[in-house]
Amino acid sequence: MLFQIVSFLLDVVVGLLTGVCLLRMYMQAQRIPFGNPVGQLVFALSDWIVMPLRRVIKPAGRWDMSSLIAAFLLQMLQFVLLWLLMGGQSNVLALPWLALCGLARVALSGMVGVLLIYVILSWVQPQSPMYGVLQRLSEPMLRPIRRIVPLIGGIDLSALVALVLLQIALMVLGYIQGSGLMLLA
Repeated sequence: MLFQIVSFLLDVVVGLLTGVCLLRMYMQAQRIPFGNPVGQLVFALSDWIVMPLRRVIKPAGRWDMSSLIAAFLLQMLQFVLLWLLMGGQSNVLALPWLALCGLARVALSGMVGVLLIYVILSWVQPQSPMYGVLQRLSEPMLRPIRRIVPLIGGIDLSALVALVLLQIALMVLGYIQGSGLMLLA
């Protein structure tokens, strides 16, 4: 029971920090200004880990590699702590794989969250300053789907299709990560 509680708390804290690092990388890649409330929050929560890495790791084009490495290191830390809690006797080589799966899970979950908030704001408050940021974050995911799925009765179902596809990807990733967790047992 204690292991489950610690695992849950680590998942929440590390997942939040990992998500913030990934959002920072994605916002920079999409050239979204950080003067908005979301950008300020992202900087406030991620500067402590990204800025020291930035001295060593340079960006790759539009992609901020220091934010990506920070996100991976946070996931690695989570699985190392869980591995130590389990006694540290199992296969340590599975930890990078689990961290990579955890990173993908946070990225996919973050995309789901961005899409959900974007859709809700588009219905209830499209003039919100947050709406523009969420629209720019969502558009690269929705654009390819809009080319395939036409408007139905004047309603854009691309976000619904994207959410279904993201959920399927999360299920597949959960299966893959579950087999990696078996290596630790």
